[in-house]
Amino acid sequence: MQVRFARQTARLDEVVEFYRDRLGLPEIGRFAGHDGYDGVMLALPGTGAHLEFTATAHLAPPQPHEEQLIVLYLGDRAAVDDLVARSGATPVASTNPYWDRVGVTIADPDGFRVVLVADAWDAGA
Repeated sequence: MQVRFARQTARLDEVVEFYRDRLGLPEIGRFAGHDGYDGVMLALPGTGAHLEFTATAHLAPPQPHEEQLIVLYLGDRAAVDDLVARSGATPVASTNPYWDRVGVTIADPDGFRVVLVADAWDAGA
């Protein structure tokens, strides 16, 4: 099975720049004018999954919610600190205090939250 998480945005270039250039997610594909949609796919390294951001004129993009999170497990605090600095984003307090204990939460250009965790994911836990 493969997984793609897709979300619409009115700021495609800004969102792609944030995730690709600042957070370092590799661009693996893009399309334009596909049934009224433009889009970019970004890999989530080490997972086999990827993010897709699309833009279209016929629908309004979704609104962010403080509990709708992308959580990236980076392995250590130095990697978190590096990505926070590279992102240019100001950290925000998480609604769930657990995320503040294990990492740093930032917001993308649309206001959706990304948690950068200073640990590795333990799938057996």
